[in-house]
Amino acid sequence: MLVLILVIPAVVALLTLASRRLAPWLTLAGMLIGLGLAIVNALRVAHGGIIHGAYGTLSLDPLGALYLLVVAFVGVTAALYGIGYLTARMAELTEDDPPPRYRQYFPLFNLFLLSIMAVPLASNLAVIWIAIELTTVFSAFLVAYDDGRQALEAAWKYVALTSMGAMIALLGVLILYYGINHQGQPITWQGLQQAAPHLPAAVLLIPFVLWLIGFGAKTGLVPLHTWLPDAHSQAPASVCAVLSGVEVSAALYMLLRIYPALVANPGIVNPEIWYLVAGLITVATSAFLLLQVHDYKRLFAYSTIEHMGIILAACGLGAGGHQLGTVYQLFAHAFTKSFCFYAAGLATLVFGTQKIAAVGGLLGRAPVVGWALLLGAIAIAGAPPFALFISEFEILRTGFAAGQYAATGVLTTLIVLAFVAIVYQAGRIVFGEPVVADGYQPPPLPKTSMVALAIAFVPVLVFGFYLPPPLMSLVHQAALILGGPT
Repeated sequence: MLVLILVIPAVVALLTLASRRLAPWLTLAGMLIGLGLAIVNALRVAHGGIIHGAYGTLSLDPLGALYLLVVAFVGVTAALYGIGYLTARMAELTEDDPPPRYRQYFPLFNLFLLSIMAVPLASNLAVIWIAIELTTVFSAFLVAYDDGRQALEAAWKYVALTSMGAMIALLGVLILYYGINHQGQPITWQGLQQAAPHLPAAVLLIPFVLWLIGFGAKTGLVPLHTWLPDAHSQAPASVCAVLSGVEVSAALYMLLRIYPALVANPGIVNPEIWYLVAGLITVATSAFLLLQVHDYKRLFAYSTIEHMGIILAACGLGAGGHQLGTVYQLFAHAFTKSFCFYAAGLATLVFGTQKIAAVGGLLGRAPVVGWALLLGAIAIAGAPPFALFISEFEILRTGFAAGQYAATGVLTTLIVLAFVAIVYQAGRIVFGEPVVADGYQPPPLPKTSMVALAIAFVPVLVFGFYLPPPLMSLVHQAALILGGPT
């Protein structure tokens, strides 16, 4: 059954080449089937541990199942959102605008999601690296969807930085491959964990540093983050939701998965320091960038950088086993950030610009979009009663309980600074002075995009105070994988 999760988007990608008219609906149908399969397999994992498929080439454990769930959910909402959103964008084009890559969008979108889904499903570490690199290959064309100069420049910058990072990360994979194979273990996460206590410290530490640089570029860790705001400002909102919600997390997933192996090796002292330092530098930089941003899609892009830093720092603060906040933050960010970009995309349709100064009074001009963008900004900033408040509270509680007062205090201060910056910028957008004529009538918003927006908001709100028991069990089991009892 695991293999079907990868086969379906591949088949749909081929079918969308044959029919431009049916391509959006075929994509949505494929994503819905994928979500159904992800839910079924997540329930199997929650009740029975690791499951295997395709003669051992695929496997799924609790952390992978949780990540697969959010990828599948964001894939569904992005597919639904894109149906009306892309059509509305094409209607606004002038004769001077280059034609967008509409016909290529849906095959590439399916292949993009396929490559992300392969990250938690593939058993072999080298295959996972290939899957992460394929996410860049397929999404680069989606970033350049508009085919304009700025979009092409952003796509090339994205490819250049993340591909160089991938080559560095590959060297780390090869070193791990040698070390694990020398111990007679399979080249899987479980094999790495079994081999870790017996490996020379350098055989683990050098690959980790290479991954921190290589996968850090893909994740958007400072100072390798510069591609991320450019790509998000140019890509369609439906692509941004996937890029920011789950694609950058794929590389971060690799950094999280290697952490238990570092802890298990007696020759590596305090590996959590690496995570704390890299995470705090990233959060600090993004918090200050949030204060001076002038484009609201870039605002949410910098927020993504902030949250990747928070997750990395949380892993360090959770040393000793308390990784519940780390896992919940990874989980909650995906839902929340995709919702934010859906709201931002609709705001762009209303005003035809992404400039914060040009969309003042959004709440009065387009109330539904205004409320959505305001709620999204508050939610991604970490305010209650939304899901990210729970995860950030748990992260900080864990840090103070572990006695890491200095690092936790710094992280708290930076989170508050980012909160103030995001709320300030959101206030300018929804409550600022209107900059269009009083008689301006916003264009009708696409129904499918509005439905996707509503669906995307449900987990953002509900998971702030309630998780279904199977999902709660999966979160706890995933936290155990990262560090022991929670």
